[in-house]
Order: sequence, then structure tokens, then C-alpha cells
Amino acid sequence: MHEWTGRLAADVVTPDEELEREFDARLVESSGLAFRVAFSVLRQREDAEDVAQDAFTRAHRRLRQLRDPDRFRSWLVRMVWRMALDRRRSAQRRAAREAAHERQRASTAERGTEERSQILWEAIDALPEKLRSVIVLASIEGHDVAAVARLLGIPEGTVKSRLFLARQQLKERLQWMNADTRTP
Repeated sequence: MHEWTGRLAADVVTPDEELEREFDARLVESSGLAFRVAFSVLRQREDAEDVAQDAFTRAHRRLRQLRDPDRFRSWLVRMVWRMALDRRRSAQRRAAREAAHERQRASTAERGTEERSQILWEAIDALPEKLRSVIVLASIEGHDVAAVARLLGIPEGTVKSRLFLARQQLKERLQWMNADTRTP
């Protein structure tokens, strides 16, 4: 008798097993559709695959809530569509935050560079004329010692000594800037 009831029990399908089989069948027939819907919104293969997979996971959990099993495809399409839109909006918000952060960072760096440039020019302007002309021509304009000597009509040795003196004075005047940028 136990043998017969065991076979009978094996033939009986529980409602949960029936639901699982139905879901598996619907999964097979709808997987391409879910991907295509997600891809139409996202235009990124990996994101569309992720959304389709997440939608099937969500559909599996909520399958009991579906009132009309014949409407599974339209239910799934709406779910995928909404999830894809959510993902796209999230990516757009993240990109906007990152762009704003990058603009702020660039602006801060730009201000810092502008401030440093202004301080450097103030220090150069404070040099005596003979040192200022040599440092500007050699270090800012990029002329070599011989060219600076020709332009100013002075010997190369004089250009070298004035460059040395100008750099020393700038170093002393701008020394505090190096102390501010060092990290402990």
C-alpha cells in the first residue's frame, strides 16, 4: 500500500511546483523580449542584460500577485520598461553629479593656478628692472642665455649672474608657497 501511495504522491503536483513550471516556461518565451525592451531604453548591452535579469528575479518573487497569467508578457514588459527607465535616470543623475564635481574641482584648481600665477607675477614685478628683464626673457619667454645677451646687449656672463640673482630673490619671496603646499 505504501508503494501505491508513494506513486500517487509523485504524480500529484503542488501549486508551487505548477507555478514554478509555468514561470520557467514563460521565462524561456519572454527572455528575448525583456532584453529588447531594456536595450531600447538603455542602449547598453550589459545594462540591458542586468535589467532583464533583475526583472525576471522580481517577476519570480511577485508571480503570485499576477491576477491574469495570460497577461504575463505585458506585465513583464511594463516591469522591464520601468526598471530600465529607473536605471537610465540613475545613471544620468550620477553622471550629472560627477560632472558637477569635476567642474567644481577644475574651477578650484583653476583658481589656485590663477592665484599662484598672480603671486608669481607680483614677485617678478618686485624685482629690479635688470633682473626682471633677464628672468622674463629667459624663463618666461624661453630664450637661451646667448639670445638674452643679444637682445639686451650685455655679455652672457652678466645674463647668467642676473638669472642666478633673480632666481634667488624669487625663491626667497616665494618660499612660503612651498611651505603651504607640503603635507605633514
